[in-house]
Amino acid sequence: MGANFVDLTDLYTPALRQIAHEVDPSLDEGVYMQFSGPSYETPAEVQMARAVGADLVGMSTAIEAIAAREAGMDLLGISLVTNLAAGISGEALSHEEVLEAGRDAGPRISRLLAETVRRITGGTGSAA
Repeated sequence: MGANFVDLTDLYTPALRQIAHEVDPSLDEGVYMQFSGPSYETPAEVQMARAVGADLVGMSTAIEAIAAREAGMDLLGISLVTNLAAGISGEALSHEEVLEAGRDAGPRISRLLAETVRRITGGTGSAA
């Protein structure tokens, strides 16, 4: 079929990003770099990502976002930071640490998602 060049200038829809910031003004924005996984990045990969401007690294999101944009969808990407990348803390990476951070962030991320979706869809009522 050949290459399909997708314009990623505003990959994450500015209006949706604004809504998320209205819901939680403390949200940070940054540059995400995806690695193939399913393994944690090496310290060298993390250093390389930082050198080219990445703030976060992970194993998902980017490919899915590109496919959604290609399909004409509006997008909002939210990354939950669950651990320091390899070589940052000097500690070995632990999948249990990642799971624990996810559980700890559950209430905040749940409120953020519920209220953001409510505002996007024009729903009424408040998020629990």
